[in-house]
Amino acid sequence: MQKETKKKTKRFHDVNGDRDGKIEFSEVTNLIEQSVHHYSLQDRETPYLYRQLYSYDAVPRVSFNHRYVPMSMPDEIWITDTTFRDGQQSRAPFTVDQIVDLFTMMHKLGGPKGLIRQTEFFVYTEKDREALARCMDLGYAFPEITSWIRASTQDFQLVKSLGIKETGVLVSCSDYHIYNKMGLTRAKAMDKYLGVVQEILDMGIRPRCHFEDITRADFYGFVVPFANELRKLGEAAGIPVKIRACDTMGYGVTYHGAALPRSVSGIIYGLMHYAGIDSSMLEWHGHNDFYKVVPNAATAWLYGASSVNCSLLGIGERTGNCPLEAMVMEYASLRGTLDGMDPTVITEIARYFENEIGYEIPPRTPFVGHDFNVTRAGIHADGLLKDEEIYNIFNTQLILNRPASVAIDAHSGLAGIAHWLNAQLEEKGIDKTYGKRSSAVMKIKELVDAQYAAGRNTTMSDMELYAMVRQVIPALAERFK
Repeated sequence: MQKETKKKTKRFHDVNGDRDGKIEFSEVTNLIEQSVHHYSLQDRETPYLYRQLYSYDAVPRVSFNHRYVPMSMPDEIWITDTTFRDGQQSRAPFTVDQIVDLFTMMHKLGGPKGLIRQTEFFVYTEKDREALARCMDLGYAFPEITSWIRASTQDFQLVKSLGIKETGVLVSCSDYHIYNKMGLTRAKAMDKYLGVVQEILDMGIRPRCHFEDITRADFYGFVVPFANELRKLGEAAGIPVKIRACDTMGYGVTYHGAALPRSVSGIIYGLMHYAGIDSSMLEWHGHNDFYKVVPNAATAWLYGASSVNCSLLGIGERTGNCPLEAMVMEYASLRGTLDGMDPTVITEIARYFENEIGYEIPPRTPFVGHDFNVTRAGIHADGLLKDEEIYNIFNTQLILNRPASVAIDAHSGLAGIAHWLNAQLEEKGIDKTYGKRSSAVMKIKELVDAQYAAGRNTTMSDMELYAMVRQVIPALAERFK
């Protein structure tokens, strides 16, 4: 049974009127909880840079305060996409046709429930706007098209004219950005940001505030007070303000009891509990500088953020964003269902990137790399031949339209060659199988062994193996051209 969406409470007020003393009984947790916390902006003349954690001349440190927050998975979770915004900042720009094709595949992947809920576009060039218009003309409810803009009236008006209902706007929140990049103080930055968001609200557009560099920001001295003020602006306008918590440098950690500002669970819990931000208005955006981007995103879901922001294949600044395909798998793992998402489209997208866009996917990349479910060891190939479940992570043929396969080299053995041959026969629709002791497989192995005896040290290509099949099994020559 799912937990209730709204928290039912019985309130107990302090007789002296002290709002800090107000408590309430929650029928979700069945505990009396403190409900009001006041965190005021802590302005300062100079930046606080957490040098005990981020000394710059050393690997960033993780500190622990052993404070634990409750897991609070929202009733609904979903994925948003930044392939056409953050993703495009890291590679050659897509063509208009490529954007439309990828957008169409994204829609198909997200399924009828629209679990890939939104995707964001730039709007500055004619090409950007043409791609946006063509994707809008497809008439899909999901992914909803949103934008990312600079904080200028002219940009707000552009978004309004294009019929976009939500836009992202940058509101950098660490002192690294506020003081060292923009030359402001916290008070001046907050005043500037609130003015920008108010202008967006006045135009009837939903603001999505990108809290850049949140894992180096003073959480209680700036992040929470600022989020509180944004929530109030949204309530006054009748338009909720979304907060995207941006782990811009990939510093977030999932460790139990880790301290802020690096604790992902602490950030999400704090924005909900101390700033009153609803799960549906919380989004996590991470980078992969320390190999933590996927567990960080999953942790954001687990502790209360409804949305995680991703890009196809993880393309993005420096080490990239959270791979969208990874979060499709995380969703299925955490929910026990794909809820209508079609993961075979992940393979379509990967092949499109390689064949149409010319993007080289590292071969061992999970789910999308050419070799992600390929084994080379002969003993593993023998296991695959007997029962592929022994060495394949799941039914990759069913789920991703990618059959388990083996690569042939000096160590593949008879089992590896038999598995490769039978997989090729199945792919070509030939209803025949060969055991590892069959004369055909042993003859192909002799030809392979001769290559390596002559000094070869690279994997055999399919085309080379096709030539061997034509030589050993003449009846299949026409099918193995």
